[in-house]
Amino acid sequence: MAIDLNKNCIPEDVKTIHMVAICGTGMGALACILKDMGFQVTGSDQKIYPPMSNFLSYKGIDIFDGFSEKNISSGYDLLVVGNAVTRNNPEVVKMHKMGLNFCSMPQAINRFVAIDKKPILVTGTHGKTTTSSILAWILHEAGLDPSFIIGGILNNLNSNYRFGKGEYIVIEGDEYDTAFFDKRPKFIHYNPFMAILTSVEFDHADIFEDMNHVRQAFNNFISEISSKSTLIAFDEDKEVAELVRNRKCRVEGYGRDTKLPWSLGGIFIEPPWTFFEVFKRGKNFGIFKTKLMGEHNLLNTLSAIAIADNLLVPLDRISGAIENFKSTKRRQEIRGQKKGITVIDDFAHHPTAVRETIRAIKPFYPEGRLIAVFEPRTNSSMRRVFQNIYPLSFDQADLIYIRKPPLLEKIPFDERFSSEQLVDDLKNRGKDAHYFSDTESILDFLVRESSSGDIILIMSNGGFDNIHERLLDLLNQ
Repeated sequence: MAIDLNKNCIPEDVKTIHMVAICGTGMGALACILKDMGFQVTGSDQKIYPPMSNFLSYKGIDIFDGFSEKNISSGYDLLVVGNAVTRNNPEVVKMHKMGLNFCSMPQAINRFVAIDKKPILVTGTHGKTTTSSILAWILHEAGLDPSFIIGGILNNLNSNYRFGKGEYIVIEGDEYDTAFFDKRPKFIHYNPFMAILTSVEFDHADIFEDMNHVRQAFNNFISEISSKSTLIAFDEDKEVAELVRNRKCRVEGYGRDTKLPWSLGGIFIEPPWTFFEVFKRGKNFGIFKTKLMGEHNLLNTLSAIAIADNLLVPLDRISGAIENFKSTKRRQEIRGQKKGITVIDDFAHHPTAVRETIRAIKPFYPEGRLIAVFEPRTNSSMRRVFQNIYPLSFDQADLIYIRKPPLLEKIPFDERFSSEQLVDDLKNRGKDAHYFSDTESILDFLVRESSSGDIILIMSNGGFDNIHERLLDLLNQ
Protein backbone atom coordinates (compact mmCIF):
# COMPACT_ATOMS: atom_id res chain seq x y z
CA MET A 1 0.00 0.00 0.00
CA ALA A 2 1.13 3.57 -0.62
CA ILE A 3 2.31 5.76 2.23
CA ASP A 4 0.45 9.00 3.00
CA LEU A 5 2.77 11.82 1.90
CA ASN A 6 2.06 13.86 4.99
CA LYS A 7 2.22 11.08 7.56
CA ASN A 8 4.48 8.19 8.39
CA CYS A 9 2.17 5.22 7.98
CA ILE A 10 4.99 2.69 7.98
CA PRO A 11 3.86 -0.50 9.76
CA GLU A 12 5.14 -1.02 13.30
CA ASP A 13 6.26 -4.61 12.72
CA VAL A 14 8.79 -4.02 9.93
CA LYS A 15 11.61 -6.56 9.85
CA THR A 16 12.66 -6.86 6.21
CA ILE A 17 13.42 -3.82 4.05
CA HIS A 18 14.39 -3.58 0.39
CA MET A 19 15.85 -0.34 -0.96
CA VAL A 20 15.33 0.47 -4.61
CA ALA A 21 18.30 2.55 -5.90
CA ILE A 22 20.40 1.80 -2.82
CA CYS A 23 23.71 3.19 -4.09
CA GLY A 24 22.80 6.84 -3.78
CA THR A 25 24.82 8.30 -0.92
CA GLY A 26 21.76 9.11 1.19
CA MET A 27 20.07 5.79 0.47
CA GLY A 28 23.29 3.93 1.20
CA ALA A 29 23.69 5.68 4.54
CA LEU A 30 20.12 4.87 5.50
CA ALA A 31 20.62 1.25 4.48
CA CYS A 32 23.62 0.93 6.78
CA ILE A 33 21.82 2.50 9.73
CA LEU A 34 18.85 0.17 9.26
CA LYS A 35 21.22 -2.78 9.08
CA ASP A 36 22.92 -1.68 12.31
CA MET A 37 19.51 -1.32 13.95
CA GLY A 38 18.78 -4.99 13.28
CA PHE A 39 16.64 -4.89 10.16
CA GLN A 40 17.21 -7.31 7.30
CA VAL A 41 18.23 -5.05 4.43
CA THR A 42 18.78 -5.69 0.74
CA GLY A 43 18.98 -3.30 -2.18
CA SER A 44 19.24 -2.92 -5.92
CA ASP A 45 20.73 -0.40 -8.31
CA GLN A 46 22.03 -0.06 -11.85
CA LYS A 47 24.78 2.45 -11.09
CA ILE A 48 27.03 0.52 -8.74
CA TYR A 49 30.47 2.09 -8.26
CA PRO A 50 32.85 2.93 -5.40
CA PRO A 51 33.00 4.22 -2.79
CA MET A 52 29.36 3.43 -1.92
CA SER A 53 29.32 -0.05 -3.48
CA ASN A 54 32.39 -1.08 -1.47
CA PHE A 55 30.94 0.45 1.67
CA LEU A 56 27.66 -1.46 1.39
CA SER A 57 29.45 -4.72 0.67
CA TYR A 58 31.65 -4.17 3.72
CA LYS A 59 28.48 -3.80 5.80
CA GLY A 60 27.21 -7.16 4.54
CA ILE A 61 24.27 -5.73 2.60
CA ASP A 62 23.34 -7.78 -0.46
CA ILE A 63 22.98 -5.65 -3.60
CA PHE A 64 21.24 -6.80 -6.79
CA ASP A 65 23.00 -5.48 -9.87
CA GLY A 66 20.21 -4.03 -11.96
CA PHE A 67 16.48 -3.69 -11.37
CA SER A 68 14.24 -6.74 -11.77
CA GLU A 69 10.90 -7.88 -10.42
CA LYS A 70 12.72 -11.06 -9.33
CA ASN A 71 14.54 -8.97 -6.71
CA ILE A 72 11.35 -8.64 -4.69
CA SER A 73 9.61 -11.86 -5.65
CA SER A 74 9.60 -13.08 -2.03
CA GLY A 75 8.07 -9.86 -0.72
CA TYR A 76 9.30 -7.45 1.95
CA ASP A 77 7.69 -5.69 4.89
CA LEU A 78 8.72 -2.35 3.40
CA LEU A 79 10.32 -0.93 0.27
CA VAL A 80 12.20 2.37 0.44
CA VAL A 81 12.10 3.91 -3.03
CA GLY A 82 14.88 6.29 -4.08
CA ASN A 83 14.21 9.42 -6.09
CA ALA A 84 16.14 8.10 -9.11
CA VAL A 85 13.41 5.49 -9.64
CA THR A 86 10.42 5.99 -11.96
CA ARG A 87 6.96 4.50 -11.62
CA ASN A 88 7.83 2.21 -14.57
CA ASN A 89 10.73 0.58 -12.73
CA PRO A 90 10.12 -3.21 -12.79
CA GLU A 91 10.52 -3.46 -9.02
CA VAL A 92 8.00 -0.64 -8.49
CA VAL A 93 5.53 -2.30 -10.87
CA LYS A 94 5.88 -5.60 -9.01
CA MET A 95 5.63 -3.78 -5.67
CA HIS A 96 2.26 -2.35 -6.66
CA LYS A 97 1.02 -5.74 -7.92
CA MET A 98 1.96 -7.38 -4.62
CA GLY A 99 0.46 -4.57 -2.55
CA LEU A 100 3.67 -4.02 -0.60
CA ASN A 101 4.22 -1.13 1.80
CA PHE A 102 6.56 1.55 0.46
CA CYS A 103 7.88 4.97 1.41
CA SER A 104 10.47 7.57 0.46
CA MET A 105 13.93 7.97 1.97
CA PRO A 106 13.03 11.05 4.08
CA GLN A 107 9.96 9.26 5.46
CA ALA A 108 12.10 6.30 6.46
CA ILE A 109 14.67 8.58 8.10
CA ASN A 110 11.97 10.30 10.13
CA ARG A 111 10.37 7.01 11.15
CA PHE A 112 13.45 4.99 12.05
CA VAL A 113 16.39 7.34 12.63
CA ALA A 114 15.41 10.92 13.47
CA ILE A 115 12.55 10.05 15.79
CA ASP A 116 13.04 11.55 19.28
CA LYS A 117 16.14 13.46 18.07
CA LYS A 118 16.77 17.13 17.31
CA PRO A 119 17.51 17.48 13.58
CA ILE A 120 20.17 19.92 12.41
CA LEU A 121 19.53 20.34 8.70
CA VAL A 122 22.15 21.62 6.24
CA THR A 123 20.66 23.05 3.04
CA GLY A 124 21.74 25.12 0.04
CA THR A 125 22.81 24.70 -3.57
CA HIS A 126 26.48 24.33 -2.64
CA GLY A 127 28.54 23.05 0.27
CA LYS A 128 25.96 20.81 1.94
CA THR A 129 28.12 17.71 2.17
CA THR A 130 31.26 19.45 3.42
CA THR A 131 29.35 21.60 5.91
CA SER A 132 27.38 18.63 7.24
CA SER A 133 30.60 16.66 7.61
CA ILE A 134 32.42 19.41 9.51
CA LEU A 135 29.47 19.92 11.84
CA ALA A 136 29.00 16.22 12.52
CA TRP A 137 32.73 15.88 13.28
CA ILE A 138 32.70 18.85 15.67
CA LEU A 139 29.75 17.40 17.59
CA HIS A 140 31.43 14.00 17.63
CA GLU A 141 34.68 15.42 18.98
CA ALA A 142 32.73 17.43 21.56
CA GLY A 143 31.43 14.17 23.01
CA LEU A 144 27.79 14.78 22.01
CA ASP A 145 27.54 11.37 20.29
CA PRO A 146 25.56 12.68 17.29
CA SER A 147 23.77 10.76 14.59
CA PHE A 148 24.23 11.87 10.99
CA ILE A 149 23.25 11.06 7.43
CA ILE A 150 25.42 12.82 4.87
CA GLY A 151 25.91 12.65 1.11
CA GLY A 152 29.61 11.86 1.36
CA ILE A 153 31.93 9.65 3.37
CA LEU A 154 33.81 11.39 6.21
CA ASN A 155 37.46 10.39 6.05
CA ASN A 156 37.78 10.76 9.83
CA LEU A 157 35.18 8.04 10.45
CA ASN A 158 35.22 6.27 7.06
CA SER A 159 31.45 6.59 7.02
CA ASN A 160 28.65 8.84 5.78
CA TYR A 161 26.33 7.84 8.60
CA ARG A 162 26.23 7.27 12.33
CA PHE A 163 23.48 6.29 14.73
CA GLY A 164 24.57 7.80 18.01
CA LYS A 165 22.91 7.97 21.41
CA GLY A 166 23.05 11.77 21.60
CA GLU A 167 20.10 14.08 21.10
CA TYR A 168 21.25 15.63 17.78
CA ILE A 169 21.15 14.29 14.24
CA VAL A 170 22.87 16.11 11.36
CA ILE A 171 21.04 15.64 8.05
CA GLU A 172 22.13 16.86 4.64
CA GLY A 173 18.94 18.48 3.34
CA ASP A 174 18.63 18.05 -0.41
CA GLU A 175 16.38 20.29 -2.52
CA TYR A 176 16.02 17.54 -5.13
CA ASP A 177 12.64 15.85 -5.35
CA THR A 178 11.71 13.09 -2.91
CA ALA A 179 10.35 10.26 -5.09
CA PHE A 180 8.23 9.64 -8.17
CA PHE A 181 5.16 9.70 -5.90
CA ASP A 182 6.26 12.84 -4.02
CA LYS A 183 7.76 15.64 -6.09
CA ARG A 184 8.43 17.94 -3.13
CA PRO A 185 12.08 18.64 -2.13
CA LYS A 186 13.50 16.20 0.39
CA PHE A 187 14.28 18.92 2.92
CA ILE A 188 10.59 19.80 3.30
CA HIS A 189 10.05 16.54 5.23
CA TYR A 190 12.19 17.50 8.20
CA ASN A 191 11.37 19.69 11.20
CA PRO A 192 14.77 21.18 12.06
CA PHE A 193 15.83 22.19 15.54
CA MET A 194 18.54 24.20 13.79
CA ALA A 195 19.39 24.66 10.11
CA ILE A 196 22.05 26.09 7.81
CA LEU A 197 21.40 27.73 4.43
CA THR A 198 24.64 28.07 2.45
CA SER A 199 23.47 29.40 -0.92
CA VAL A 200 20.59 29.50 -3.39
CA GLU A 201 21.31 29.20 -7.11
CA PHE A 202 19.60 27.61 -10.08
CA ASP A 203 20.38 23.91 -10.41
CA HIS A 204 18.60 20.60 -11.10
CA ALA A 205 17.14 21.75 -14.41
CA ASP A 206 15.27 18.47 -14.71
CA ILE A 207 13.29 19.33 -11.56
CA PHE A 208 13.11 23.12 -11.41
CA GLU A 209 11.69 25.17 -14.27
CA ASP A 210 13.57 28.38 -13.46
CA MET A 211 15.06 30.42 -10.64
CA ASN A 212 11.62 31.39 -9.35
CA HIS A 213 10.82 27.71 -8.94
CA VAL A 214 14.00 27.27 -6.89
CA ARG A 215 13.12 30.29 -4.73
CA GLN A 216 9.68 28.88 -4.10
CA ALA A 217 11.14 25.58 -2.85
CA PHE A 218 13.48 27.28 -0.39
CA ASN A 219 10.79 29.75 0.63
CA ASN A 220 8.45 26.89 1.49
CA PHE A 221 11.17 25.26 3.55
CA ILE A 222 12.07 28.40 5.52
CA SER A 223 8.39 29.22 6.07
CA GLU A 224 7.92 25.92 7.86
CA ILE A 225 10.83 26.35 10.28
CA SER A 226 9.49 26.75 13.81
CA SER A 227 9.73 30.04 15.72
CA LYS A 228 11.67 28.05 18.33
CA SER A 229 14.33 27.06 15.80
CA THR A 230 17.46 28.84 14.56
CA LEU A 231 18.57 29.29 10.95
CA ILE A 232 22.23 30.08 10.20
CA ALA A 233 22.20 31.76 6.77
CA PHE A 234 24.89 32.99 4.37
CA ASP A 235 23.58 36.55 4.31
CA GLU A 236 25.94 37.79 1.59
CA ASP A 237 24.11 35.67 -0.98
CA LYS A 238 21.44 38.07 -2.30
CA GLU A 239 18.96 35.25 -2.81
CA VAL A 240 19.51 33.99 0.74
CA ALA A 241 19.29 37.48 2.24
CA GLU A 242 15.93 38.06 0.58
CA LEU A 243 14.56 34.66 1.55
CA VAL A 244 15.41 34.91 5.25
CA ARG A 245 14.00 38.41 5.73
CA ASN A 246 11.19 38.76 8.31
CA ARG A 247 10.96 35.09 9.22
CA LYS A 248 9.34 33.64 12.33
CA CYS A 249 12.43 31.57 13.15
CA ARG A 250 15.55 33.10 14.66
CA VAL A 251 18.07 33.96 11.91
CA GLU A 252 21.82 34.46 12.36
CA GLY A 253 23.71 35.63 9.29
CA TYR A 254 27.28 34.71 8.40
CA GLY A 255 29.74 35.85 5.74
CA ARG A 256 32.69 38.20 5.31
CA ASP A 257 31.02 41.40 6.56
CA THR A 258 31.97 42.09 10.19
CA LYS A 259 28.52 43.61 10.75
CA LEU A 260 27.04 40.11 10.53
CA PRO A 261 26.63 38.00 13.69
CA TRP A 262 29.33 35.63 12.34
CA SER A 263 32.07 36.82 10.00
CA LEU A 264 35.27 35.59 8.39
CA GLY A 265 38.34 37.66 9.17
CA GLY A 266 41.92 37.42 7.99
CA ILE A 267 43.11 34.39 5.99
CA PHE A 268 46.68 33.12 5.77
CA ILE A 269 47.75 30.14 3.65
CA GLU A 270 50.78 28.07 4.59
CA PRO A 271 50.38 24.75 2.71
CA PRO A 272 48.98 22.38 3.71
CA TRP A 273 47.32 24.64 6.29
CA THR A 274 44.93 27.55 6.06
CA PHE A 275 44.68 29.84 9.09
CA PHE A 276 41.57 31.98 9.42
CA GLU A 277 40.07 34.39 11.91
CA VAL A 278 36.44 34.31 13.06
CA PHE A 279 34.44 37.18 14.53
CA LYS A 280 31.26 36.80 16.58
CA ARG A 281 29.15 39.95 16.63
CA GLY A 282 32.17 42.05 15.75
CA LYS A 283 34.45 40.62 18.40
CA ASN A 284 37.30 38.18 17.85
CA PHE A 285 36.03 34.66 18.48
CA GLY A 286 39.18 32.74 17.61
CA ILE A 287 41.83 31.79 15.07
CA PHE A 288 41.44 28.36 13.48
CA LYS A 289 43.55 26.17 11.22
CA THR A 290 42.33 23.67 8.65
CA LYS A 291 43.59 21.58 5.75
CA LEU A 292 40.50 22.44 3.72
CA MET A 293 41.28 24.58 0.68
CA GLY A 294 39.38 27.64 -0.48
CA GLU A 295 37.40 30.53 0.97
CA HIS A 296 34.13 28.73 0.20
CA ASN A 297 35.20 25.95 2.58
CA LEU A 298 36.14 28.48 5.25
CA LEU A 299 32.61 29.88 4.99
CA ASN A 300 31.21 26.36 5.23
CA THR A 301 33.31 25.88 8.35
CA LEU A 302 32.12 29.22 9.74
CA SER A 303 28.48 28.12 9.57
CA ALA A 304 29.34 24.91 11.43
CA ILE A 305 31.18 26.96 14.08
CA ALA A 306 28.06 29.09 14.53
CA ILE A 307 25.89 26.01 15.10
CA ALA A 308 28.40 24.47 17.52
CA ASP A 309 28.62 27.68 19.53
CA ASN A 310 24.83 27.86 19.73
CA LEU A 311 24.93 24.34 21.16
CA LEU A 312 27.46 25.54 23.76
CA VAL A 313 30.34 23.45 22.43
CA PRO A 314 33.55 24.81 24.06
CA LEU A 315 35.85 26.79 21.78
CA ASP A 316 38.81 24.45 22.28
CA ARG A 317 36.69 21.46 21.17
CA ILE A 318 35.56 23.35 18.07
CA SER A 319 39.11 24.40 17.21
CA GLY A 320 40.55 20.94 17.76
CA ALA A 321 37.92 19.27 15.61
CA ILE A 322 38.47 21.69 12.73
CA GLU A 323 42.22 21.19 12.89
CA ASN A 324 42.01 17.40 12.65
CA PHE A 325 39.11 17.26 10.19
CA LYS A 326 40.22 15.16 7.19
CA SER A 327 37.58 16.28 4.70
CA THR A 328 35.14 14.09 2.79
CA LYS A 329 35.72 11.61 0.01
CA ARG A 330 35.37 13.12 -3.47
CA ARG A 331 35.77 16.65 -2.13
CA GLN A 332 39.27 17.87 -3.05
CA GLU A 333 40.40 14.32 -2.37
CA ILE A 334 43.98 13.48 -3.33
CA ARG A 335 43.65 10.07 -4.95
CA GLY A 336 47.36 9.55 -5.41
CA GLN A 337 50.67 10.83 -6.71
CA LYS A 338 52.81 9.17 -9.38
CA LYS A 339 56.03 10.51 -10.91
CA GLY A 340 55.45 13.85 -9.22
CA ILE A 341 51.94 14.20 -10.69
CA THR A 342 49.12 14.68 -8.17
CA VAL A 343 45.62 13.41 -9.02
CA ILE A 344 42.74 15.09 -7.20
CA ASP A 345 39.08 14.03 -7.29
CA ASP A 346 36.23 16.48 -6.73
CA PHE A 347 32.43 16.31 -7.00
CA ALA A 348 32.18 19.78 -8.59
CA HIS A 349 29.69 20.04 -11.45
CA HIS A 350 27.74 23.32 -11.10
CA PRO A 351 29.63 26.28 -12.72
CA THR A 352 30.03 27.98 -9.34
CA ALA A 353 31.42 24.81 -7.76
CA VAL A 354 33.85 24.28 -10.65
CA ARG A 355 35.09 27.87 -10.39
CA GLU A 356 35.51 27.80 -6.61
CA THR A 357 37.20 24.39 -6.58
CA ILE A 358 39.82 25.48 -9.13
CA ARG A 359 40.26 28.77 -7.29
CA ALA A 360 40.72 26.94 -3.99
CA ILE A 361 43.33 24.44 -5.17
CA LYS A 362 45.52 26.77 -7.26
CA PRO A 363 47.23 28.60 -4.32
CA PHE A 364 48.29 25.33 -2.71
CA TYR A 365 50.25 24.25 -5.80
CA PRO A 366 51.76 27.51 -7.09
CA GLU A 367 54.69 25.88 -8.88
CA GLY A 368 52.84 23.30 -10.99
CA ARG A 369 50.30 23.44 -13.80
CA LEU A 370 46.68 22.89 -12.83
CA ILE A 371 45.04 20.58 -15.37
CA ALA A 372 41.23 20.69 -15.01
CA VAL A 373 39.39 17.63 -16.35
CA PHE A 374 35.60 18.05 -16.43
CA GLU A 375 32.80 15.60 -17.16
CA PRO A 376 29.37 17.27 -17.43
CA ARG A 377 26.96 14.51 -16.44
CA THR A 378 24.29 16.00 -14.14
CA ASN A 379 20.83 16.68 -15.49
CA SER A 380 21.67 20.38 -15.37
CA SER A 381 25.19 20.31 -16.79
CA MET A 382 24.05 18.20 -19.75
CA ARG A 383 21.56 20.93 -20.64
CA ARG A 384 22.31 24.29 -22.25
CA VAL A 385 21.22 26.24 -19.16
CA PHE A 386 24.86 26.84 -18.15
CA GLN A 387 26.37 26.84 -21.66
CA ASN A 388 27.39 30.51 -21.50
CA ILE A 389 28.42 30.39 -17.82
CA TYR A 390 30.86 27.47 -17.79
CA PRO A 391 33.53 29.33 -19.85
CA LEU A 392 33.94 31.73 -16.90
CA SER A 393 34.59 28.89 -14.44
CA PHE A 394 38.01 27.72 -15.70
CA ASP A 395 40.00 30.97 -15.72
CA GLN A 396 42.57 29.82 -13.15
CA ALA A 397 43.26 26.46 -14.80
CA ASP A 398 46.35 26.11 -16.99
CA LEU A 399 45.04 23.26 -19.15
CA ILE A 400 41.41 22.25 -19.58
CA TYR A 401 40.10 18.91 -20.81
CA ILE A 402 36.34 18.64 -21.42
CA ARG A 403 34.60 15.32 -22.00
CA LYS A 404 31.47 14.87 -24.05
CA PRO A 405 28.52 14.27 -21.69
CA PRO A 406 28.24 10.48 -21.37
CA LEU A 407 24.43 10.31 -21.15
CA LEU A 408 23.48 13.00 -23.63
CA GLU A 409 20.81 10.87 -25.27
CA LYS A 410 18.67 11.39 -22.16
CA ILE A 411 18.33 15.08 -22.99
CA PRO A 412 16.05 16.46 -25.76
CA PHE A 413 18.17 17.42 -28.76
CA ASP A 414 17.44 21.16 -28.66
CA GLU A 415 18.28 21.32 -24.93
CA ARG A 416 21.65 19.57 -25.05
CA PHE A 417 24.86 21.03 -23.72
CA SER A 418 27.77 21.19 -26.15
CA SER A 419 31.23 20.35 -24.86
CA GLU A 420 32.65 21.36 -28.24
CA GLN A 421 31.11 24.81 -27.87
CA LEU A 422 32.52 25.12 -24.36
CA VAL A 423 36.01 24.32 -25.64
CA ASP A 424 35.64 26.88 -28.44
CA ASP A 425 34.49 29.51 -25.94
CA LEU A 426 37.41 28.72 -23.65
CA LYS A 427 39.86 29.06 -26.53
CA ASN A 428 38.33 32.43 -27.38
CA ARG A 429 39.16 33.45 -23.80
CA GLY A 430 42.77 32.48 -24.43
CA LYS A 431 42.64 29.17 -22.56
CA ASP A 432 44.41 25.96 -23.57
CA ALA A 433 41.30 23.76 -23.83
CA HIS A 434 40.66 20.39 -25.50
CA TYR A 435 37.54 18.36 -26.32
CA PHE A 436 37.33 14.57 -25.91
CA SER A 437 34.56 12.23 -26.94
CA ASP A 438 35.43 9.52 -24.41
CA THR A 439 37.41 8.82 -21.25
CA GLU A 440 40.03 6.68 -23.00
CA SER A 441 41.10 9.63 -25.17
CA ILE A 442 41.49 11.81 -22.09
CA LEU A 443 43.65 9.18 -20.41
CA ASP A 444 45.91 8.85 -23.46
CA PHE A 445 46.33 12.62 -23.66
CA LEU A 446 46.98 13.02 -19.94
CA VAL A 447 49.69 10.36 -19.94
CA ARG A 448 51.41 12.01 -22.92
CA GLU A 449 51.10 15.62 -21.85
CA SER A 450 51.38 15.67 -18.05
CA SER A 451 54.72 16.03 -16.30
CA SER A 452 56.19 16.15 -12.81
CA GLY A 453 54.71 18.96 -10.71
CA ASP A 454 51.34 18.94 -12.47
CA ILE A 455 48.08 18.78 -10.53
CA ILE A 456 45.31 16.94 -12.37
CA LEU A 457 41.94 18.00 -10.96
CA ILE A 458 39.17 15.65 -12.11
CA MET A 459 35.63 16.98 -11.63
CA SER A 460 32.47 14.89 -12.00
CA ASN A 461 29.52 13.85 -9.88
CA GLY A 462 29.83 10.28 -11.14
CA GLY A 463 32.37 7.49 -11.41
CA PHE A 464 33.88 8.93 -14.63
CA ASP A 465 34.75 5.41 -15.81
CA ASN A 466 37.13 5.01 -12.85
CA ILE A 467 39.44 7.53 -14.52
CA HIS A 468 41.35 8.32 -11.30
CA GLU A 469 42.68 4.82 -10.61
CA ARG A 470 43.21 4.08 -14.28
CA LEU A 471 45.26 7.25 -14.68
CA LEU A 472 47.39 6.49 -11.64
CA ASP A 473 48.03 2.98 -12.97
CA LEU A 474 49.04 4.32 -16.39
CA LEU A 475 51.34 6.93 -14.86
CA ASN A 476 53.01 4.18 -12.82
CA GLN A 477 53.87 2.10 -15.88
